[in-house]
Amino acid sequence: MSILRWGWNAYCEAIWKDAERANTVPARVVAQGRGIWRVEGDFEERSAEVSGKLRLAADEGGDWPAVGDWVAVELRDGGSAAVIQEVLPRRSCFLRKMAGKKLVEQVIAANVDTAVLVSALDGDFNPRRVERYLAQCWQSGAKPVIVLNKADACENLREKEEQTENVAMGVPVCLISAKTGQGFSELEAHFAPGQTLVLLGSSGVGKSTILNRLMGHAIQEVEEVRESDSRGRHTTTARQIFVLPGGPLLMDTPGLRELQLWDADEGISHAFADIDAFAAQCRFTNCGHETEPGCAVWKAIRSGALDEDRLANWRKLQREQEFLRRKIDPEARRNEKQRLKQLLRSVRKMYRDREKG
Repeated sequence: MSILRWGWNAYCEAIWKDAERANTVPARVVAQGRGIWRVEGDFEERSAEVSGKLRLAADEGGDWPAVGDWVAVELRDGGSAAVIQEVLPRRSCFLRKMAGKKLVEQVIAANVDTAVLVSALDGDFNPRRVERYLAQCWQSGAKPVIVLNKADACENLREKEEQTENVAMGVPVCLISAKTGQGFSELEAHFAPGQTLVLLGSSGVGKSTILNRLMGHAIQEVEEVRESDSRGRHTTTARQIFVLPGGPLLMDTPGLRELQLWDADEGISHAFADIDAFAAQCRFTNCGHETEPGCAVWKAIRSGALDEDRLANWRKLQREQEFLRRKIDPEARRNEKQRLKQLLRSVRKMYRDREKG
């Protein structure tokens, strides 16, 4: 076995040599699920556990080893056991807020070169969800490619393709059918030996079927989606990297019921660059794009250059980020409290002045 098979390159070598790591060897986390890690390097794949030191030092969520991570492992018991001592710095990291009420980040994939964002051309098709995935992808540092699957079963194919291209902002859009093989040559043109890709999307969009076709044989189970709402069930329960024919590395992930953004301000700005460009032309620099005169954003909506639903989604993602900042950033929380106090003072003053008048 060779670590080069898993994408080890000059960048990884430089990171490794940047610090002393006695009694450890480099490896990659090639599978992860329910507190179990599988690693491989210049040795055969094996299970690994996290060292007590790393367990104590790691914060919840983000600092835990994730699939795609490069790690320093100590081989014990004659090489049959592996203990992860350190997670090496990540080149890219796809995050989300962990599902539920707890405010914790979750690493979905690490050290990814290209994120393949899969959306289905059935009743679950949603351009707003594509925008959300793009925002977090740009934040991660990976390059996105949008894949529209189930083209063989879509009647208004061109209409949905245009809707996707309108939100893609120059990101490649591939029309495929995992069932028939349509469009796979175009998709594989974005792959390269040694590069790491990740399949991301909701349950039922066909990620496992795409992986099976790319591998050339059935490697993941697949399930039919419900006819009533085109929703699927989780068939992939662990995150795992597969070596495709020719050498690209493809990471399969469980379908996401929801993708709540985490620290994605720059990603939102990139994904909605058109709105930022229109906003720069507004008469007032602090324009809220509501009813202000000279608002270039609403001018673009009235002319058809901008979709009002896209603006609404941009506002929604901005609100989510502001809420997250207030919850996890004490200074932002204090600023928000101060803003609310000033607002209440202004309202009280307005009512006092009205009573005097």
